[in-house]
Amino acid sequence: MLPWVPVAFGSGIALYFSADHEPVLWVSAATAVLLCVVALLMRRHPLFPAGVMIAAAASGFAVATVKTAHVAHPVLARPLYSVSLSGFVEARDIRERSDRIVLRVTAMESQRNAITLARVRLAVRKGTAPDVGSFVQLKARLLPPMAPVRPGSYDFSRDMFFQGIGASGFVMGAITTVTPPQAAGFGLHYAAAMQGLRDAIDARIRASLDGDERAIATALLTGRRDAITPDVNDAMFISGLGHVLSISGYHMAVVAGVVFFAVRALLALIPGLTVSRPIKKWAAAAALVAAAFYLLLSGAEVATQRSFFMTAVVLIAVMVDRRAVTFRTLAVAAMIVLIAAPEALVHPSFQNLSAS
Repeated sequence: MLPWVPVAFGSGIALYFSADHEPVLWVSAATAVLLCVVALLMRRHPLFPAGVMIAAAASGFAVATVKTAHVAHPVLARPLYSVSLSGFVEARDIRERSDRIVLRVTAMESQRNAITLARVRLAVRKGTAPDVGSFVQLKARLLPPMAPVRPGSYDFSRDMFFQGIGASGFVMGAITTVTPPQAAGFGLHYAAAMQGLRDAIDARIRASLDGDERAIATALLTGRRDAITPDVNDAMFISGLGHVLSISGYHMAVVAGVVFFAVRALLALIPGLTVSRPIKKWAAAAALVAAAFYLLLSGAEVATQRSFFMTAVVLIAVMVDRRAVTFRTLAVAAMIVLIAAPEALVHPSFQNLSAS
């Protein structure tokens, strides 16, 4: 029955995203709790499996409702052609033709009486993106999040909403870095530290490799794919190997597997340790730490999160003496992904988990 629980849970999430109107939060939550209690009371009844499926569907609907209410923020409804913005740079994406930043807005001024957005995503000229964690002032043109190209197609605005981004656009003129009026906070310090680590790794790779070898190595370690030449990039996708450049299950399995077997082999070299200590569990713990670090280093995109959860469930199963690869493992990983990010159900990356 357990492998079908995430299917029912995901069905509830799908029902939420297909609804015409936003449901009432407390009604969704109360209904889910009530049905879970009823299913628990039915555990000795022949209809217990059906009760669990109904409760799981209601829980998925409620989790999606709660997540949407939690991340709710202002969204730009119409274009603004000249906006003065001040805020902290939360993320920097180095791209092929231009760079891109995510700005956490602290002040927003426009000729129109516009809402104050929480975050905006801005394109900047190549090489002019400020460091993560810096406080900047700039002028920008803002556009509403892009709607689906056609009915039923991929909704980019939904992704931006769950990322807390209320508008996109591009910077006009120079970007001025100034002293922040308030403390940056732990989140920005962490983001700046990880960005600095990625930059250091990228610089070390640039000093050791050249051309597309360097670009691919950087993409596999830090997630940056901007330096790959168009010819190689097109060849990868035409040959069906484009997914190799996106950090996901294959990469996470390689990192965790190499660390697991390396640590276990090294521990096995110590006399008497193999018999007296559970070195297999120690190796699994080390692999879990390495996988978590790789998740953070690569930017923790949806595909990488899904892969990490799957890997983590397998490694934890090894640590607690349970079978590592089963349908139950896949079901638990799917439930973790859907609970943490219910919007992942409608993301292409989640299809890889379902297919696996």
